Amino acid sequence: MFSKFTSILQHAVEALAPSLPLQEDFVYHWKAITHYYIETSDDKAPVTDTNIPSHLEQMLDILTQEERERESGETGPCMEYLLHHKILETLFTLGKADCPPGMKQQVLSFYTKLLGRIRQPLLPHINVHRPVQKLVRLCGEVLAAPTENEEIQFLCTVCAKLKQDPYLVNFFLENKNKKLDAAKGGGADLVKDPSSPDTGQNQNQNPSLVTSAQEGAAGQATSPGEASPSSVHTTLPNNDNYNLVSSLLNLTKSPDGRIVVKACEGLMLIVSLPEPAAAQCLTENTELSQLLTDRLAQFYRALPQSMDPLDIETVESVNWGLDAYNLKEDAAAFVGKRALISFLSWLDYCDQLIKEAQKTAAAVLARTVRERFFVTIMEPQLMQTSEVGILTSTALLNRIIRQVTSEALLQETIYFLLGEGTGPETLAGITQHPLRHRLIEHCDHLSDEISIMTLRLFEHLLQKPCQHILQNLVLRCLEERNYMEKKQPEEREEREHMENGQPHDAVDLEEDPLFSDLSPDNRLSSPDWLSCSPPPSTEHAKPDGKTEVHKIVNSFLCLVPDEAKSSNQVEGTGYDTYLRDAHRQFRDYCGVCQKWDWRTSPKPFEKCDLDSPFFEGHFLKVLFDRMGRILDQPYDVNLQVTSVLSKLSLLPHAHLHEFLLDPYINLAPGCRSLFSVIVRVVGDLMLRTHRIPEFTPKLLLVRKRLLGLEPEGMSVDHVTLLEGVIVLEEFCKELAAIAFVKFHASASTSP
Repeated sequence: MFSKFTSILQHAVEALAPSLPLQEDFVYHWKAITHYYIETSDDKAPVTDTNIPSHLEQMLDILTQEERERESGETGPCMEYLLHHKILETLFTLGKADCPPGMKQQVLSFYTKLLGRIRQPLLPHINVHRPVQKLVRLCGEVLAAPTENEEIQFLCTVCAKLKQDPYLVNFFLENKNKKLDAAKGGGADLVKDPSSPDTGQNQNQNPSLVTSAQEGAAGQATSPGEASPSSVHTTLPNNDNYNLVSSLLNLTKSPDGRIVVKACEGLMLIVSLPEPAAAQCLTENTELSQLLTDRLAQFYRALPQSMDPLDIETVESVNWGLDAYNLKEDAAAFVGKRALISFLSWLDYCDQLIKEAQKTAAAVLARTVRERFFVTIMEPQLMQTSEVGILTSTALLNRIIRQVTSEALLQETIYFLLGEGTGPETLAGITQHPLRHRLIEHCDHLSDEISIMTLRLFEHLLQKPCQHILQNLVLRCLEERNYMEKKQPEEREEREHMENGQPHDAVDLEEDPLFSDLSPDNRLSSPDWLSCSPPPSTEHAKPDGKTEVHKIVNSFLCLVPDEAKSSNQVEGTGYDTYLRDAHRQFRDYCGVCQKWDWRTSPKPFEKCDLDSPFFEGHFLKVLFDRMGRILDQPYDVNLQVTSVLSKLSLLPHAHLHEFLLDPYINLAPGCRSLFSVIVRVVGDLMLRTHRIPEFTPKLLLVRKRLLGLEPEGMSVDHVTLLEGVIVLEEFCKELAAIAFVKFHASASTSP
């Protein structure tokens, strides 16, 4: 009570006293602080019962006022005094001793406000960055310390300053060897150091304060001028300590969620600094990689062993640091929701951190996540034999794939799933990467749920902006075009396939305003990638080549015989309904693939190794096998198989287009294409439809029920077959729309 009265009285005296020049006023407040340590005998009283906080605040106000009154970049006498007399060093010593109790909080607050309020660069000064560096080391030493809030505010302020001037980070890379040498040198030089902090008092008056201040200033230069970052950091980075990162990592373990979020924000700023030495030190000499992977593994292990894939798929999008916590609502939604959100939230943080990180640091961090989380934790889950475990782990992997956006982490995730191989695939070598083999096999699993979930996983993979996915799964098998028979074009037979008579929804390829928004930015650089067979002939081709694509489109539309079609009897299910979606998706794919070095036209036959044996690749083999059983598979499985195949068909790659969308290619013996697979299915369909009484009315009824136009009533026999026929018809229309859209895009870019 008495001390508070003294403080009030002092403020009143200061208000009535005539104003002093700023420097004298600044020195007065500093000496008032040092007088306290000389005169006080009670070092147990908290700092809030003294005038120290008030004097520190006055010093800050004076420094701010001085900078405001001077030209930009000019250092005033008060700032010169602070630098020359090493006031920050002395304050660090007092804060470290926490004398009086609570002094550490005051010092942290003073440093934070000083760095935040003063616009001129202070960190380059050796008498600023050295004490700042020392104070950084004090942060995070004690978990749940009363100074945590001030510590994180101080650290984040330092991070923000480094973000403004990234080269300054070299001041915060401490060399271990230098530190050991200084310790071995002892304290003999400390007494002789003329640059010890000036407390404003006779040094003999307070030996303990002088000694501690000298220890705090040991080994420092006398000049208060700016130091060069290169002079601070001259040794190899692998001998450095990155204490700023270490302190932030310690604070991420705080029980206070707000402190954890702020510490994560600080780390995000640090990893984005472009300095190579700092990036190397970050990955080699800190525990950042371990923190990311260990916590990711911890959250993953906390998930229930069995979860509904739909819950995993539909849980709201998660942004790290922003997820709301409501235990009651989460438990009511589904068991494990809180654990799932925590896992996805930390995954989002890892992804964003790697996305922001300096390039080499990002690559190392992503590789660590692959080795310590994906390989160690997730791979055993994906390789297990329990169907429940496979389903849950695949659903989680699917969600991870959807959520990852950073290039480095996506690449390592893909390498984990598919391996790094890009050379031609052989039937004997499909097991070289066990996880890839297992996942592709799961697309044809006995459990329909596992098949659907794995197919959905690959569908999401195909939509990721990563060339390696497509190269690894399909393109490497089509490079030599050895799926085609070794014949010259003039040796081909006359092809009059399906030209006698037009289907009810045959297309008119006149200009369609639907495609007017395909801007040049979303097209490939050359239209030659689309080389539809057969080549134009004088008998069948118009000058613009539209006859041939007309034939290709109608080939797909006429694949399913009229007696097996039902869409013509239901309004709004014509071929044209697929055009808009195909146009939008193809435009999006072109935007992604434009940066890839894809050939713009098929590889010339004379350069192809047509004699080498053709293997369509494990992935296409499973998809074609599944497509061949479309009449005997559940409706949901068929939808997913055709969805994956349509995504592949949309890709603007000459060989893939030829293999999937050209009905007229001469296939080599023993080879199959998507069109040939569908032809075989249609042949089987024709044999089976004659055995089903009232086939057409039943087919129409099933279609209407699928569309919700008819209520569920009596069961219909052969429903799996009927649903398969409907999916087959719709898929052929979708392929026709894709072929038309791709031709239109190519024709509109032709000169």
